Amino acid sequence: MRLGIDIGGTKTDAVALDETGRLAQRIRLATGFGSAAVVETAVSAVSRLGELTGLAASGFESIGIGIPGLVDSTSGHVAHAVNLGLDRLELGGELAGRLGVGVRIENDVKAAALGAWHLMGLTGTLAYLNLGTGLAAGLVVDGRVWRGSRGIAGEIGHIPVDPNGALCACGQRGCLETVASGSGIARQWRTDDPLPVRALFAAAADGDEEARAIKARLAAGIASAVRVLVLTVDVETVVIGGGLSHLGDRLLCDVHEVLASWAQASPFLASLALPDRVRLVPEGSLAAAIGAALVGEN
Repeated sequence: MRLGIDIGGTKTDAVALDETGRLAQRIRLATGFGSAAVVETAVSAVSRLGELTGLAASGFESIGIGIPGLVDSTSGHVAHAVNLGLDRLELGGELAGRLGVGVRIENDVKAAALGAWHLMGLTGTLAYLNLGTGLAAGLVVDGRVWRGSRGIAGEIGHIPVDPNGALCACGQRGCLETVASGSGIARQWRTDDPLPVRALFAAAADGDEEARAIKARLAAGIASAVRVLVLTVDVETVVIGGGLSHLGDRLLCDVHEVLASWAQASPFLASLALPDRVRLVPEGSLAAAIGAALVGEN
């Protein structure tokens, strides 16, 4: 069995996959805040799944962890995971010392990309477009995560598309992330709703012109991300995941409409069949945790 853990800002999902890659066990824990608490959360997840499967940590074929932030998958070092209260943490080394076995650490979006590739039975190349608080993509080529020379392949959220746009957290202006992400929506649409994008879509449905304009910018930003991924990497499939993917077909239809309008104006883009390449990750699929289990041997 392979064990995978997806450590999120508030919750941690952990799974055990059997020898065929099927889900055998799953659990969910609250994620602790700070270095020590994150390590304890991971150790607890391994312990709980060990109880359910009857295996010690050393009995699993591999253990992998997906976590936000800048991750060195070789050393297991994690940096700048702000939502977890981490500045720098040698997570791989800490867990190896606690568990007595090696653990593979990977960025959560890259892990989710591998999980989506596996869950959806895809072949060839995949880009997993994660639309959460920020925007980033994970790339999979023939079943293996493609990290690039320094591990930042897929960080397309920080490609500037409007030099006069909003200031991005990265220090640039008008990045894709400023319009096509949860934080971008929250900045543009002030609301008491804990899910601003939900309030935005409701207001747009009621005819609010400002809401409709922001919603249109969101769809155009996501479509731009799809176009970038296809034009730079020529991926066969772009899978949309992350928190905004819960909007489902309401979001996907908007993106398809933008891509189709571009195709009408450009024979070149029409030849790329962009709308046909875009899909949603299956709802409730635990792609990141499953990908973490797979990345343990990737």
